[in-house]
This record gives sequence, structure tokens and C-alpha cells, in this order.
Amino acid sequence: MAHEYDLVILGAGTGGYVAAIKASQLGLKVAVVEKGKLGGTCLHQGCIPSKALLRSAEVYSTMKNSIEFGVSASDITLHFDKVQQRKQHIIDTLHKGVQHLMKKGKIDVYEGFGRILGPSIFSPTPGTISVEMENGDENEMLIPKNVLIATGSRPRTLPGLEIDGTYVLSSDEALQMETLPESMIIVGGGVIGIEWASMLADFGVKVTVLEYADRILPTEDHEISKEAQRALKKKGIKIVTSAKVLPETIEKNEGVSIQAEHKGETKLFSGEKLLVSVGRQANVEGIGIENTEIQIENGVIKTNEFYQTKESHIYAIGDVIGGLQLAHVASHEGILAVEHMANLNPHELDYSLIAKCVYSSPEIASVGLTEAEANEKGFKVKTGKFLFKAIGKALVFGETDGFVKFVVDEKTDDLLGVHMIGPHVTDMISEAALAKVLDATHWEVANTIHPHPTLSEAIGEAALAVDGKAIHS
Repeated sequence: MAHEYDLVILGAGTGGYVAAIKASQLGLKVAVVEKGKLGGTCLHQGCIPSKALLRSAEVYSTMKNSIEFGVSASDITLHFDKVQQRKQHIIDTLHKGVQHLMKKGKIDVYEGFGRILGPSIFSPTPGTISVEMENGDENEMLIPKNVLIATGSRPRTLPGLEIDGTYVLSSDEALQMETLPESMIIVGGGVIGIEWASMLADFGVKVTVLEYADRILPTEDHEISKEAQRALKKKGIKIVTSAKVLPETIEKNEGVSIQAEHKGETKLFSGEKLLVSVGRQANVEGIGIENTEIQIENGVIKTNEFYQTKESHIYAIGDVIGGLQLAHVASHEGILAVEHMANLNPHELDYSLIAKCVYSSPEIASVGLTEAEANEKGFKVKTGKFLFKAIGKALVFGETDGFVKFVVDEKTDDLLGVHMIGPHVTDMISEAALAKVLDATHWEVANTIHPHPTLSEAIGEAALAVDGKAIHS
């Protein structure tokens, strides 16, 4: 049976379902096709479950050190089954919320796997969607005016480090662990690897991180990476950078061991389990791209600035087009794509204005250029940095590691980037992002009165520090 729509979206993750809601608000007749559950990776295997576990790890670590707050607690026990139950309850609550939003927007949801067909009896152009239904019913045919591909991504692995779910895990399997291992090797010191390292260490797991680059979090500002490594080592995490893992050396026998080249030597690393955290791979296979003129470059779909593929009525957003693989990025790409297909003439998304977050302990957040990137682009920069240990609220919290750093164009005073590591910085970065959107200077941020005592005072002080005028340093 064939159904006609203004828009059919392949994938109901954060990018897909937000785009569907936006399209519904604009009066379009919309359908989404999802082979899993509404909410996609972010809700079920990514952002939400991992942050739920991180919060439990934070509470457990705080309770173990409660004497620092004058509170004596005994028999502190981690019930990991309860941790997992809490995580699942949060997921289920949000999943029901997304289901409600689909019903509210009168958005049709097809539970199955969608494939793009080429020209056919249904349409002279590619774009008809054949949905292989999860319940085994006959395929549904959806005939849309526009298609939006939002199929997301999956964990990438390394040849020879295939995921077995027992000894070698991706983040998907790690999220489903029923018990915590005594030790974990993490291959990859990027955002996901560092979040897992921080979480597991706070849960009491012995963690080793093997990172191929010369520093962890290589896309962050150098000073941020250095401070993060110092703080994580203080937790007891072993971090080995410039480590080339040799997958062919892996051995599994009541645990896992693997060798890595480091500083001209081959070293052996052992643990109960190994987590592969080397990025994510776009889901472009099996969705019928070969039936279209859509171009794939470096494993992702190529689009223009408004997310149109070479087939102008077929758009793509989120992890499947590469770039910043972040849920909030996919959402805004989806909104802009829908506005473009509705002829609303949206503004092109400026990726330099998007905040990025790492939810480790301490947290990390940034927006704009790092100091090194600014120098590479030819800017003559000046910087200002302010430590959280001089902030009263940080001392009250008992979390004084870290700092806020401003990167500023010396010639124009334009704000080039802001970088933070410390308590609750993922909640504070939006002030810096707004400053970037408004094209504020550092002295305008400095003249914003930040309430006392708050962690946000570090932002004002760092802005003052650019000109050497910080009050409390």
C-alpha cells in the first residue's frame, strides 16, 4: 500500500525526530521510519544512558569522600544493578516523551527498515521509501515530496579488534554491563573514551587508556588536554599517549591482553575487558543510496550548506554527514533542512558558534577556536585564564581543579574561543556561546556582572584576565 507525504525521514534519533516536529509545526505531512526505538542512539545507546551512569559514578565517588564535607558515612556500597535500573528508567521516561511528541504532531511512525528506491511506478525520480516492517507485514511504500536521511552512526572498531561482547566491547555493549569489571583497557582517548575512563574510575574500576595521538582529547585546546590528563591521573587512571595498539597481539583468556608500541618499545597491557573507543562510523549502508545520485565521500554523505544531497529533494543531517557528531548539532541541522525545503530561507549554520562538551569529571566544554587553531589561521592572539581554585563556589563544592580560558584577537578584541575544564562547565558554556553569537568582545563579557558566589564568576575573571585585570588573581 502506498502513502503520500510531504516529508519522510529515515531515522528517528535526535536529528530525525526534531526535524519531524519542526516539519509538523510548519504544516507538512510527515512520516518517520525507525528500525529501532524513537530517540535513536542518543537516547538509547549514547548521550542519555552514559550521562546517567556518569551521575551515579559522581554520587558514589562523592559519598566515599564525604568526610571532606564533615559527613561520616559507613558501609557505602555500590549496587550496580540499581544504577542500571535508574539509567533505564530515565531512558524509558524520555522515550515515552518522544512518543507523545510524535502523536501530538500527528507524525506517522513506521517501525521498520527504510530503503530509498530509484525511479519506479511510484515516482519518476528516486525517493520512494520501501519500509520493511518490523512486525513482518508486507512492505509499506511511502511516496514523499522530500526525504531526510538521519540514519546516524555506530561505534567504529579496528581491524583485529572485533567486538565480541565478552572481552572486547564498544560503548553499546559497555552500557549493558550487568556487573563492573575489576579493570578495563580503553583504546582511544577521545571524548567517549575519556568519559568512560572517568566514569569507571569513579566506580572503582582500574582503568588504562591507550591513545594513538600525543595527547588525550586531541581536538581540545592543548592546556585543556594537559589539565584533563593531570586530573584523570589523580583519579588513578593510567594514560599512555603516542601508543600504537597492535590488534594482532590480542589474547583472551579469563581477561584480555594486548600489546602497543610506545616510545620505541612494545609493551603489554592487561585487563578484565577492553573497550574500543575510536570514533563512530556513518550508517550509509543498505538504505538505497546506490539507487540515487547521492555522493559518498570519506564514508559520509556529501551535502551543501542546507543539507541537500546531489538529489535536491533528498536531504541528510547528523552523524551520517560527518562534521560535529553531536546530538544538538543534528537537531539544528534538521531544523534548517526542514526550513529550507519549506522555502523559509534559513541562515547557514555557523559551526564555530557551537559549544562542545565532555562529561567527564572534571567536565570540559568549549566553543570556537583553540589557541593553536587561532594561531594557525593567522590571528595574533591574547589569552586570559582564571583558575577555579580562586572561586569561592568551587571551594564550597569541593571541586577546585580546572580553569576558564579566553582566546581573543589582539587586533580587534573579537572573541575567538572559550575553553573550560572544571565543575559544571558543561552548564556554563552557553554564556560563552551566546557571546560568540552576539559577536561580543571579552571586555563586554567582563562587564557582565556575574552573581557571587557562583562558578560563573570564573568566566568574568577570565575575560578580565585577557587584559591583565582579573580581580582575584
